[in-house]
Amino acid sequence: MLRQRVATALVLVSALLSAIFLLPQNAWLLFVGVLVVVATTEWSGLIGLLGVARLIYCAVTAGFFLAACLAGGLAGTSAEASPQVLLFVFGIGAGFWLAVAPLWLSGKWPLRAGGVGVVVGWLVVIPAGLALVHLRAVDPLVLLAAMAVVWVADIAAYFVGRTIGRRKLAPGISPGKSWEGALGAVVFVVVYGFVVTYGWPQLGLPSPSGVSGVLGFAAGLVLITAVSIVGDLFESLAKRQAGVKDSGNILPGHGGILDRIDSLTSTLPLVSLALMLTKS
Repeated sequence: MLRQRVATALVLVSALLSAIFLLPQNAWLLFVGVLVVVATTEWSGLIGLLGVARLIYCAVTAGFFLAACLAGGLAGTSAEASPQVLLFVFGIGAGFWLAVAPLWLSGKWPLRAGGVGVVVGWLVVIPAGLALVHLRAVDPLVLLAAMAVVWVADIAAYFVGRTIGRRKLAPGISPGKSWEGALGAVVFVVVYGFVVTYGWPQLGLPSPSGVSGVLGFAAGLVLITAVSIVGDLFESLAKRQAGVKDSGNILPGHGGILDRIDSLTSTLPLVSLALMLTKS
């Protein structure tokens, strides 16, 4: 199993890096569109959509995603042709993860009731897909740096949690996560964020200055880390309610696409929104 996981991970990393740095913008948009459709297919399974209903849901989601890319000016080389559209979608996505999702986790509200899961699926998948296209249009290195925030948080939380984790973070949703692991993720992400911002000027990210600027930047990194954990827990809640271990089986040893991008779905829209607001 471990050998299979490692082999799949190497293939995924190679394919992702090749797509990020080698594909033209519209080809990248198509690549992300495929990911959106696959993720929506998996989400539809978690909320109990079957047959024709699942096909319609995936088609409508793909249509919304493409329409948002076209309206936002992302179907070309410009990342800011229609910033109002991008700001709206990213704002809706960020608002969901910052305000609604934590309440959802606290109350363990059902996702399979009526059309609730359908709407939530759009909030989970579409802003994240749009952020993937937007951040890559800004600069492939910016997208890679943003994704690395989630990877740093996941790795730090795993190893710190295994080493000193004692207090469960959300035992009814994901028993393996601990408060110590979450704190470790925060520390490592803050360090990573300052190293990248000050040590990688090629990214063109605004460098915080002064005490207030540094504290504000650190607070933003803490918030992004917290949101990444919320995204992870939210997908875990959906899988627990659906009675499944993984969202799918398309990735040998790793489950489904949603299993690999759960934290990215919550984090990337927030990063895109922050970047646009900072540069506006």
